[in-house]
Amino acid sequence: MNPYSVYLNNLVNKNKSNFAEYPNIKWLNPYHALQAQEIRDKLISALAENLLFKETKPIHRQISEGCKLCGQGLWSCLFITNKCNANCFYCPSAQLKDEVPATQSLTFETAESYADYINFFGFKGVSFSGGEPLLFFDRTLHYLKTIRKMCSPDLYIWMYTNGILADENKFRKLAEAGLNEVRFDIGATGYKLDKVKLANGIIPNVTIEIPAVPEKKELLKQLLPKMMEAGVTNLNLHQLRLTKHNAPNLLKRNYTIIPAEQPVVLESELAALEIMQFAHENNLKIGINYCSFFFKNRFQPAGFRRMLAKTLSTTGSAITEKGFIREFSENSIGFKALTISEDKPSGNNFTELQLPHKTCFVKTETAMKNQLLDFQSKIYVENLIQNEPAEIPEDELLFQIWQMEYIEKGLREY
Repeated sequence: MNPYSVYLNNLVNKNKSNFAEYPNIKWLNPYHALQAQEIRDKLISALAENLLFKETKPIHRQISEGCKLCGQGLWSCLFITNKCNANCFYCPSAQLKDEVPATQSLTFETAESYADYINFFGFKGVSFSGGEPLLFFDRTLHYLKTIRKMCSPDLYIWMYTNGILADENKFRKLAEAGLNEVRFDIGATGYKLDKVKLANGIIPNVTIEIPAVPEKKELLKQLLPKMMEAGVTNLNLHQLRLTKHNAPNLLKRNYTIIPAEQPVVLESELAALEIMQFAHENNLKIGINYCSFFFKNRFQPAGFRRMLAKTLSTTGSAITEKGFIREFSENSIGFKALTISEDKPSGNNFTELQLPHKTCFVKTETAMKNQLLDFQSKIYVENLIQNEPAEIPEDELLFQIWQMEYIEKGLREY
């Protein structure tokens, strides 16, 4: 068995072990995988020329500026609260308690400290998420105003909301403070568009961002023209993901679960692609993108690692597409990764990062231990580094290096 097959097999074992308390999960089997692959290949074929970010993000027409920045690793998502006023069956985590605004395990008790963070790392986009940002509207507005005051005027800023507490007055205040885009999860409000319409003409860009719920596939097709009438320029469809929190509700629906790095729903992906095919066939003038699990799992962590490495590593460090720091010498190769925290690490392998309103700690960790190379191996490694291979390497060492160097291409076969 080649190393990639071993890797995938280990994912299957890990997923089944993690969810052993749910013995009746309908895991994807080889027979249904073949059928599903044929269906997906047919749906993808209509979008073949519109596959972004190493073919992990199929699109119809266009994507928003925020989505571009996300894929480029130039975006910071601030969870303004962890409390939500909706109860969506697909939510991956409990959102019951208000907490200090945070991102990437860093908390920001003041808006000024977050603005310093944005400036130091040079992010080009910021989003406010939750929980529900409108539950703490004054806080959200204050962070927005502070960022606009302290950061680059070119910063692209958007907010996620379920819309339950939305009103015209709030949107006007957010627009005056410089919000570029608002994204609605209409799944939380019975797929109604009344709150979406309130933002039209006030917030420059109005987007709907929802999980692709298979049972709502036909409804969403019917809603597409109404979305356009409501001023929606983009529809972002996510893949449903199984978690310990949503398992009791998600598994009632008899979905087929794919054991990826985290378990995901097969029917959700097919529903998203079918909605996009419908828009394509009817030439609907609305941007739609399928935000696949593989896009998020590969590009978002890699983007943050690259941001840390480019900003904090020593000048001249070799930084890979995956955001790891390559250490390549005459007879060995290894990889490091930088992590950042607000808690002082143990030991001595860290540096202190003093921002105007916050102190953080940067630690260098081993991502892949140094491997000795003989003459022939070094030639193979040099070629791998200089030229991304068309096929995933079958040699164990080259496979490990490939995992450190490159973001995997495409939606993984079922």
